[in-house]
Amino acid sequence: MYWTLELASYLDDAPWPATKDELIDYAIRTGAPLEVVENLQAMEDEGDMYESIEEIWPDYPTEEDYLWNEDEY
Repeated sequence: MYWTLELASYLDDAPWPATKDELIDYAIRTGAPLEVVENLQAMEDEGDMYESIEEIWPDYPTEEDYLWNEDEY
């Protein structure tokens, strides 16, 4: 399983929390690339609910990862 920021971005608007099967269905319905569906299918499934993309890909960048210059906003 190999995630990139581009691939993970297809799940940004997924209906969180969601199960593995719900995420696969969402990816297919929204026309996500085959790699996204394959990555989701490769996940170990214990019937867990995933609260966010960070639970699937812990390295997913968050707002805190970017060094925004707060003075500009």
